[in-house]
Amino acid sequence: MKRHFLLGATVVVFTLMFVATMSFAADTKEILSPATQVKSAVKAELVDINTATKEQLKSIPGIGDAYAKKIIDNRPYVKKDQLVSKKVVPQAVYDKIKDMITAKQLK
Repeated sequence: MKRHFLLGATVVVFTLMFVATMSFAADTKEILSPATQVKSAVKAELVDINTATKEQLKSIPGIGDAYAKKIIDNRPYVKKDQLVSKKVVPQAVYDKIKDMITAKQLK
């Protein structure tokens, strides 16, 4: 009898844990969808590495005075990944900022 009770209680506990987990997962999706909207808005405000001022470049996380100066000194860029190929910033820094920058062509 005790075994049946423990087995039944265990099933109930695991069922409740499963339901709570599924409910949390559904809530998480609702929380993430506004973040997706914010990410889209951020993409619209990319920093152009060909025309940005030193202050605009420094507003990018991971870019300080030294990297901002190097970015400006090595202009123009055809593609943003030239920051790495021209050895302006290391790959690790580029990986962090690549979604925040663009390299528009000068006319």
